[in-house]
Amino acid sequence: MNVLPFKIPKPEHDAFIFQVDYTDAFYDKLHQHEEIQISFIVEGEGTLIVGDTINDYTKNDILVIGSNIPHVFKSDLNTSTTSHMLSLFFTKQSFGTHFFELEALKELEPFFKRAKHGFKIISKKKLFKDLFFEIEKATKLNRFIALLQLLKIASKCNYKSLSSFIYDKKYSDNEGNRMRNVFEYTMNHFESDITLSTIAEVANMTKNAFCKYFKKRTNKTYIQFLNELRLEHACKLLLSNKDLTISEVAEKSGFNNMSNFNRQFKVVKQLSPTGFKNNNL
Repeated sequence: MNVLPFKIPKPEHDAFIFQVDYTDAFYDKLHQHEEIQISFIVEGEGTLIVGDTINDYTKNDILVIGSNIPHVFKSDLNTSTTSHMLSLFFTKQSFGTHFFELEALKELEPFFKRAKHGFKIISKKKLFKDLFFEIEKATKLNRFIALLQLLKIASKCNYKSLSSFIYDKKYSDNEGNRMRNVFEYTMNHFESDITLSTIAEVANMTKNAFCKYFKKRTNKTYIQFLNELRLEHACKLLLSNKDLTISEVAEKSGFNNMSNFNRQFKVVKQLSPTGFKNNNL
């Protein structure tokens, strides 16, 4: 599982997989798989990158990640909480090439449309949670029935898209490894100064070639991506460390210029750091 893409291990005669992750941290390498993933975060919090977009995740989140969308869960290791996630993996062809084209299943079409960019469930979360816990103890037949119930609810619930742009070509192994290295380095070093020359070297490319390469595959510049990752971290610090000053938050998030921090924060969050902090007191 250390390269991208990879296949979800599946018994030969099973159409879909139910997986329990109970560990110190979730699998933290950028990856993609053919299977659609529906996950319920029982415990844990951290950063989730889906396609071009940086999100956070926390306990009780229900997330849908579509087929072949590059993504990575980066658990927050500063908490003492064990990471615990229940997931379902399946493809649109898992039950036959034309199964989901049956007239009786037409009302599930919104789910597959939403899944193309990934989405977070906003409403009817208790129904999802109850079904996930039922699935954990259910027979294979009842798991299949529960999956259809989940898809039906996910087709009608309120939701928030996780990504605005998805690169429409499946990554090769070489591309996957390159992007994985870039994302992993960035997530591990964003609190420090990262120059374009440094990250281009991580990608084993010239600076100009890397800038074009990254923009084509994420629809944003690397600096935009880096700033968004830093700002997501800043938001967590503003909410969890009330005693930190704004300048301390900026410094701990990788910004060494306060005016730039304030400007970038307002562009991405539509609020000043102080306004964001006050709104969440």
